[in-house]
Amino acid sequence: LTASGSFSTSYHPSSQLRAMQTAYFNGEFLPREDVRVSPDDRGFLFSDGVYEVLRAYGGRLFEVERHVDRLAYSMTAMRLGGVAATDLVPVFEDLLARNDLSAADALVYLQVTRGAAPRTHRYPDPPVPPTVYAYAWAFSPDHASEDGARAITVPDQRWARCDIKTVALIPNCMANEQARNAAAAEAIFVRDGVALEGTHTNLFAVFRGVVRTSPLTNYILPGVTRAVVLELCGEAGFEVAEEPIFADELYRADEVFIVGTTAEVTPIVDLDGRAIGSGRPGEMSLRLAEMLTARARGRPAGSPV
Repeated sequence: LTASGSFSTSYHPSSQLRAMQTAYFNGEFLPREDVRVSPDDRGFLFSDGVYEVLRAYGGRLFEVERHVDRLAYSMTAMRLGGVAATDLVPVFEDLLARNDLSAADALVYLQVTRGAAPRTHRYPDPPVPPTVYAYAWAFSPDHASEDGARAITVPDQRWARCDIKTVALIPNCMANEQARNAAAAEAIFVRDGVALEGTHTNLFAVFRGVVRTSPLTNYILPGVTRAVVLELCGEAGFEVAEEPIFADELYRADEVFIVGTTAEVTPIVDLDGRAIGSGRPGEMSLRLAEMLTARARGRPAGSPV
């Protein structure tokens, strides 16, 4: 939690970038500064690509199978071929090793675009080789679940296929900047009165002991951490309901929290300037944060950090 009351999950602190040496680009490992993307690349011209961000704890990739499954889903939905999602797992592991991150907490970023072709709205026919780019860097989030964070709500102005993890993220960036300007950690998208998710997180709320989150539809991303937290709710004996959360309900929730690869489980204690519950992180979100950390680091919940 910063002095302004928000937390940062910035992917690229400059000190971390300076430590990063090796990237993967179209089948090769090379210095990141030597990567060159064609100006005809459809990712550059049309945002015609997908991506994943994976977390490593102590050098161990977390829920890599789920990330790979989601990548395959996104690529299939966009009819983006030329590379198999499962074939990229060794790349992630090799990047950690080549960047001296085999025992570190880190992030791995992967992007696959449709490749370079003459500019036209139609997909290239015949298809061209995709552009595959990945890199890794040390990462330590500067937020703490015991403090909580602020959030705002914003109208959802994204397209209707939020279930695809596409690189076309400018609506998310604009909303996240709006949150930053309001000294908030996250912006929660609201569509037709329903609070869906954050700009880079999934949304949960607790009402009378029941943990609620939006059901999977085309309007939310099937978050990997979301799936894990739902499993942890079961392990903790928490009752769960995957059903719409209306925006005006959120202010009356006992607890609100966001989850994601970099946010982990972060309680929201202030929404649009209004205190949530007691104005402090609630017991259920703190318990889930503890359980997530324990699973990620391969130790029993409740054991010393």
